[in-house]
Amino acid sequence: MSLQQQVMEAMKVAMKAKDTMSLEALRAVKSALLIAQTETGAKEEISQEDEFKILQKQIKQRKDSASIYLSQGREDLAHPELAQARVIEEFLPKQFSEEEVVALIDAIISETGASSMKDMGKVMAMANAKLAGKADGKTISSVVKARLN
Repeated sequence: MSLQQQVMEAMKVAMKAKDTMSLEALRAVKSALLIAQTETGAKEEISQEDEFKILQKQIKQRKDSASIYLSQGREDLAHPELAQARVIEEFLPKQFSEEEVVALIDAIISETGASSMKDMGKVMAMANAKLAGKADGKTISSVVKARLN
């Protein structure tokens, strides 16, 4: 079942349960997926990797908003954003722990022979390809920087 179908099924469940928080998050995901699909100019499905990137972007937007709200003392606005992020996270594959990311990055560094920050682009390209949807870019970047320094 494609991600769009999964989102539609989850929307039906949320509508029946009158879960407005989940429904709002799911509608945003559906909208982002439709926009991405129409940007290609084709009716074909977008790749799974692109779907994961869209989901991660939606989650990041909500977490960033929540952190801004929290810094301004607006917990009433932050909690819905975090709840929506959790709803969207359910559609991503199991996320790697930081230890698993470190192990994979170390393997990529030894495979590519990277030794300094000059090789960061090469390592990041391979890491992003192998960890698509399984770890966020911020975590990957920080681990690569730490390992190459």
